[in-house]
Amino acid sequence: MTDEYLLSRLNTSDDTSAYIEIYNRYHAQLYVAACKRCSSTEVAEEIVQDLFINLWKSKGTINIHSSLSGYLFTAIRNLILNNVHKDDIRKKYNLSFGVSMTEYDNSTEENVIANDLNYHIDSKLAMLPQKCRLVFELSRKQYKSNKQIAFELGISEKTVENHITYAIKSLRMSLRHIFS
Repeated sequence: MTDEYLLSRLNTSDDTSAYIEIYNRYHAQLYVAACKRCSSTEVAEEIVQDLFINLWKSKGTINIHSSLSGYLFTAIRNLILNNVHKDDIRKKYNLSFGVSMTEYDNSTEENVIANDLNYHIDSKLAMLPQKCRLVFELSRKQYKSNKQIAFELGISEKTVENHITYAIKSLRMSLRHIFS
């Protein structure tokens, strides 16, 4: 079967045998041509697949003025050029995005602020009554429940709640200048 005959069958019928014959005839050659020009074999395979998908989608409307092989190899070249162009745009975008992200990196400043806040909290906790500070640290630093703290210290759960409430209110009042 000639290329012209296969192309006319592809354009005039829903018979997939012409498409399969074109695929079997040109796939390997197109893949080799794409591999020579692409950065990876995966990209080359994707481009060849895209070509055959486009060929199937446009069946019935394909109007080739030269040979089928010339059309397919020109299509592969154009798809490769489009892919290279898209990769260049992606690289430029990622490069500019990466530059802009580094301009706004303030992790050092955030660490300084966090350390400063921890210092203020620790200094304010040191000013609390000993039992209140102990209850607060067991609750917030050792993640113990009110029931566990009450059992461990031999006090009621209500007393634990009162100590935690007092500690939080004291911390809020003494640290409000930091948050305003």
